[in-house]
Amino acid sequence: MSTPDDVGKKLYVGKNLHAGESPDAGKNRCATAFWVTSPAQGELRAEPLATPAQDEVQVRTLYSGISRGTESLVFNGRVPESEFSRMRAPFQSGEFPAPVKYGYCSVGRVEQGPDALLDKTVFCLFPHQDYYTVPASAVLEVPANVPAQRAVLAANMETAINGVWDAEPMLGERICVIGAGVVGALVAYLCAQVPGVDVHLVDINPARRQLAEQLGVTFATPEQAPHDQDCVIHASGHSAGLRQALEVVGSEGRIIEMSWFGEGDIAIPLGGAFHSQRLTLKASQVGQLPPKLRPRWDYQRRLRLALSLLVDERLDALISGESDFKQLPTLANTLFGRGSVELCHRLRYSA
Repeated sequence: MSTPDDVGKKLYVGKNLHAGESPDAGKNRCATAFWVTSPAQGELRAEPLATPAQDEVQVRTLYSGISRGTESLVFNGRVPESEFSRMRAPFQSGEFPAPVKYGYCSVGRVEQGPDALLDKTVFCLFPHQDYYTVPASAVLEVPANVPAQRAVLAANMETAINGVWDAEPMLGERICVIGAGVVGALVAYLCAQVPGVDVHLVDINPARRQLAEQLGVTFATPEQAPHDQDCVIHASGHSAGLRQALEVVGSEGRIIEMSWFGEGDIAIPLGGAFHSQRLTLKASQVGQLPPKLRPRWDYQRRLRLALSLLVDERLDALISGESDFKQLPTLANTLFGRGSVELCHRLRYSA
């Protein structure tokens, strides 16, 4: 892990630049990015910043969000080799397990680019980096009624939307969402918008009750979770949560698995009620749109929907902390640790 002094030496060491100079010195600008250098180790690195072409934009990052589930697996080197290709982020650099630059929750302001986007606040599926140049088609304007600080939740909201599409909640259903992390909480929040749906958000941490109440959802600990559920959506990332899903779902019910376990093997009891009650266990993964939606939907339309749904100020409860981007190497082990109770941690970037 880099120390603050080490970071200062690495920031602006590049072609035609010297340590201590600003990134504007000389003809070549440098950006600063966070890289996972080896499992559980990270540092800030200087990178050349490309001059945007006619169909590109240059973005100055305002905020980025840390996606606790996937990014924790990446930081700790737990991406299975079989998933190296499928788990690539849109603007990832490097390769798994390391060194790799990874992330997909960036909100910034367009400083160079087409007139239609100039000075606009935009969202991009880009890693943690203070400046970057991407195709104009890779950014989406953040709606005027969505604060930039909240827009870092867009990628998580997109995952939640996909999970709800896969779950297909119907009027009046009884639904449990197990796991009150950011994605689970968003899934419960969305399901609760369906008229007549009775939603319980289940988590082992009783402190999550306050979050559920802020989102207008009923909270339960595992011991309090209702049974005979029409649908259970599992998003805890732990095998115990999936085992509980099998216990509380009713006959002919469906379980939607949204967790990604990385390299971990899990054991679940499929020899009991799973067969006798004809249960359905279905995976939901944001990398694919549900088949029946593909004729009409694409990823950009889904992301636009996600941004538009962030208008609700109650969703600010999902952001549990904020720190300066330059502190990330020092804080990474805490933020990506398996025992972390953080929801979405937001990074802010200096002007």
